[in-house]
Formats: sequence, C-alpha cells, structure tokens
Amino acid sequence: MAKVTLLTYTPQPEKTVAMAAKLCYSPSSIASIGQGLTAEKTASFVEMLSEIGHESPIEHASFTFGIEGVSRSLLAQITRHRIASFSVQSQRYVAENCFSYVVPPEIEKIPEAKAEFLAAMEEDQQHYERLTAILKEKHKRTLIEQGREEKAAERAAEKQAIEDARFVLPNACDTKMICTFNARSLLNFFTLRCCNRAQWEIRDVATQMLFLVRKVAPHLFASAGPACMRGACTEGKMSCGRVQEVRAFFRTEDTE
Repeated sequence: MAKVTLLTYTPQPEKTVAMAAKLCYSPSSIASIGQGLTAEKTASFVEMLSEIGHESPIEHASFTFGIEGVSRSLLAQITRHRIASFSVQSQRYVAENCFSYVVPPEIEKIPEAKAEFLAAMEEDQQHYERLTAILKEKHKRTLIEQGREEKAAERAAEKQAIEDARFVLPNACDTKMICTFNARSLLNFFTLRCCNRAQWEIRDVATQMLFLVRKVAPHLFASAGPACMRGACTEGKMSCGRVQEVRAFFRTEDTE
C-alpha cells in the first residue's frame, strides 16, 4: 500500500511564515524581521493568520514528499491539485516488466473478486510484453536499415516500443512520485482529500501527509484536515455523518 515520506521542507517553516506575516503588519526592516520571534510569538503569528483568514504568508513554507506504492489512478487525482510540483516515474522511459499494482481493499476482501483481478493483471502483463516484443523487433529492423549500429538500434527500439506498449497497462499499475506543495495549497488539499467522501487511496495518502507535516509545523496544521475540523460538514446530504469521530481521529498525535 501507499508509503509517504516527508523528504524535505522549508527550514523553520513556522518562523518563515511568521516573518512574512510580521512584515505585513510592522515597520520592521528585512534585516530585523526575525528578531524577537520566539517560539511563542511565532505560534501566535501563525494562529492569528488562521483566525483572520490571511493565507498568503503561509505560501512561503513548502514541503516535499516522496510517495510510492500508489496507482496510476491516484496520479490522475493528485495532479488535479495544480498549485504543486510533481515528478513521476515515466512509463515511457521505464519498462514495466513484472509491473507491481495496487489491489483495492474491497476487491482484496472477496476471494472471487481478487482472483479475477489478479488474472486481469497477469493478462495485462502478457499483452504488454508481447506488444513490446513485436514493436521492438519492427523498430530495430527499421533503425538497422537506416544505418544504426545493432546495439544502439536495440536500445532505441526498446524505448520506442514501450512508449506505445504502455497504453495497455491498467490504472492499478504501481507508480511513484515526488511532489512539492506550499502550506496554503496543502491546507486546501487536506480539506478536500482527508474527507471521508474522498476516494480511499488518495484519502490514505493525504492523511499520511498531514500527520507528517504536523510533526514539523504543529501550529500551521493544527486545524488541518477535512472541513468538519473547523466547522460544519460541507458535504450536505452526502455527509458521512461521523463528524465527531473524524475530529477525534485528526486530533490524535499520529495515525498509529
């Protein structure tokens, strides 16, 4: 299943945010902007921003995550969050020989469904390998006819082959990525993706991300999570109806 790692982040993220906020409200020079920002005053600035809804200073803190063991289906969802940067393992340049895949929990629970799913994955692998072989042979012949040396033709032909063979791979196919969000974008991401109404895989990833950043910026992400952490549920008739349970979960120290 998904594994999320916090790779790096803005040093002293809360102090960075506090300095940006202080600059907005005081005559301090850039040289002196960090002076007097004790841990207590930094926390106070961050909490004030949350209270008054002044979010632009929060953008100065950024967090970079490594995410692995997720499906291409998740990739399609997470990249909709456009105020972020993504680097994803390419199926165009990386051959998917014996590709790994994500099995949805509801399929995992039912032996018959799981057997059907595994058979589909095996069949997809076979189609991928056969397509790669057919295309590679065709491209290799063409490249040699064009005067390319055999070993060079072999390498180039494989790259050309997997570029098209990948079209047969399923949404379940495993991928990995590195992504960077600023704190303001993260808060929005958590609001949408930590909600019980979010799809299970991206909800799991978002929850892991939240508990990781909360360890290094506890005041910045104190009330982060689904909308019901900060008021009434915004899902209307589609609400999960478990507001108190959700709040209790996201107020714990960690997910374990």
